[in-house]
Amino acid sequence: MCVIRMYAHDHLPPHIHIGMNDGRECLIEIDSLQFLAGRINRRELADALAWAQENRAVLRKKWKELNP
Repeated sequence: MCVIRMYAHDHLPPHIHIGMNDGRECLIEIDSLQFLAGRINRRELADALAWAQENRAVLRKKWKELNP
């Protein structure tokens, strides 16, 4: 289980924060779904990354709203 977050006035590149129940977190670039930072393996993030891939347009729009 994980939580996907996005923060206002955050640094570039546009990204999401994925947090695990045990406190681990990683940053994923929205456009490429590349890891920017963190220590969670892709297998653990499979569902979250699939969701992010399907919802990139929504994520990009929300990023622009929060980070004009």
